[in-house]
Amino acid sequence: MTERMQSPYLPGWEYIPDGEPHVFGDRLYIFGSHDRFNGPAFCANDYVTWSAPLTDLSAWRYEGVIFRAVQDPANADGKYQLWAPDVAQGPDGRFYLYYCLSNRPWIGVACADNPAGPYDFLGYVQDAAGGVLGQRQDDMWPFDPAVLVDDDGRIHLYAGQGPLNEKMAKQRAKTHKFTNHMELEPDMMTLKTQPEPLLPNVTNSAGTGFETHEFFEASSIRKFDGKYYFIYSSVRMHELCWAVSDRPDGGFAYGGTLISNGDLGLGKDVIIGMNGKANPEIKNYIGNNHGSVVKIGDQYYVFYHRQTNRHMFSRQGCVARIRFENGAFTQAEMTSCGMAEALPGKGLFEARIACQLYSKKGALFSAHPMVQNRNHPAFTQDTPDVSGEEAREGKVAYQYVQNLRNGAAAVYKYFEPADAKKLTLTLRGKASGLVTVYANNQLAAVIPVSPEESWHKAAGTFEGPGEKFSLKFVYEGKGAIDLLSFELS
Repeated sequence: MTERMQSPYLPGWEYIPDGEPHVFGDRLYIFGSHDRFNGPAFCANDYVTWSAPLTDLSAWRYEGVIFRAVQDPANADGKYQLWAPDVAQGPDGRFYLYYCLSNRPWIGVACADNPAGPYDFLGYVQDAAGGVLGQRQDDMWPFDPAVLVDDDGRIHLYAGQGPLNEKMAKQRAKTHKFTNHMELEPDMMTLKTQPEPLLPNVTNSAGTGFETHEFFEASSIRKFDGKYYFIYSSVRMHELCWAVSDRPDGGFAYGGTLISNGDLGLGKDVIIGMNGKANPEIKNYIGNNHGSVVKIGDQYYVFYHRQTNRHMFSRQGCVARIRFENGAFTQAEMTSCGMAEALPGKGLFEARIACQLYSKKGALFSAHPMVQNRNHPAFTQDTPDVSGEEAREGKVAYQYVQNLRNGAAAVYKYFEPADAKKLTLTLRGKASGLVTVYANNQLAAVIPVSPEESWHKAAGTFEGPGEKFSLKFVYEGKGAIDLLSFELS
C-alpha cells in the first residue's frame, strides 16, 4: 500500500491502544500499551514506540521495544501486563516513563536518554519516607499515570480510576480512594504533595456539569494557550472527554466530548447500555477508550483507540483531526483519513481503514458475548500476532474486514474529488449478492458477488461526486463476504 496519512495510522498488524502522543524535538512519538492480536488479556505485549517526522506524518518508524514487563523487579516472572503509560522529559533533560502493571498497586518509573529508549527501571513513585504510592494505608489505586512537567518546573502526576456506577463506588470505597492529582519532586519519583481529588465521580457529580460524563479512567494532561486540559475516559467508556482549568491541580470545568469510538454524540446525546443489543445509533463496535490530543503547527489531533477481533484485547490506535477554537474543542468524528484532510480520490486502499463498521441492526459493546454472534462483522487477521522485529524480517499479517452479511456496512471518510471511473474490490466468501457503494449517500457503484473462498477481484463502474466524499459499502445477499481492499481507478 502507498504510505499515506490514514487511520488507523500504524500497520494493520500493530495493536497499540491508550496512545499518548508527544512531540520531542522534530518528531512525533506515540507511547501506549501493547495489545496482542487475539490476546488473552489487555496489553499482553511489551511496550514499543513508533515515531514520525513532523514534516511527514505518514512516515511512521518502528523504534523497537522500549521497556519489558519483566524489567519491573516485582514482575520478574512476567505474570503481570504493562498497562497504559506516559512519558515526560524531566528537568535534567532525560525521559521518564511512568507505568502500572495489571492490577498492581504501584506506579513504576523508568528512564532513558532519548524518547525512543530503551528505558531502564528506576524505581516506584513514593513519599519521602519510602512509602510506595498505592501500598500505604488508605492510599489511592494508582492507575493510568499521566505526567506534566510545567513551564515553571513543577511536575504534576495524575492517576486513578473512578467508579462506573454507585454499586462499584460502594465496593471500591473499602479498598481505595478515587483521587487523581499529586505533585512530584524534581527527581520525578518522590511525592511533593499527597494525592487529591481532581474531578467528580458518580457519587458526587450532581450540580457540577460532569453529570453522565464523570471520570472513569485514562488520565491524560495537556496545556494549550496557558490553560490546562485534563483528558479522560468517562463512565460511558467509549468516549474521551475534556475538562479545563486555569491551574493544573484543580478547578476543572467540564468541557465536552473529544471523540467516541462508536461515533456517538455527534448528532445527539445517546446513552448506550452494555446489554448486548445491537443499536443503529452505534456506528462502530464500542469498548473502552484512552488517548490524548497533540498540536502540530496550527492543527490539533486527537488520538484514541478502537476494538477489533470481536473483543477488547486487540485494540488499535486511531487518530482524527479536531477543531479547537476560543479555548474549546468540538467533538471529532472518526475518519479513515486520520491526520489528513482527505485521502486521494484514486488509489489502492486497505479495507481495514473503515471508520465505521456495523451490522444491519447496528453495532454494540465489544465486551459482550453477543458480539461473537455470526451476524456481526469485525476487523481481524488470519495469522498470529506479528512483532515489529518480525515485520522487519518480512513476516506479514494482513488485516481485513470479516463477515459482512446482508445489510452490514463499512464506511470510509473522506476522499478528495477525482475522476475515478472504476471500483475494484478484493474479497472472498461463500456469498451471492451485491456490494452496493454510496458516495456521499448517493449510489456510486453496484458490484456483483459470487461464491469464491479465495481472495479474488470483483469490479464495477464508479461514479463519484465532484467534491470531497465518503464511501459506504453495503453487502446485500446470501452468505457473507470478507473485504481485504478496494481500488479507485
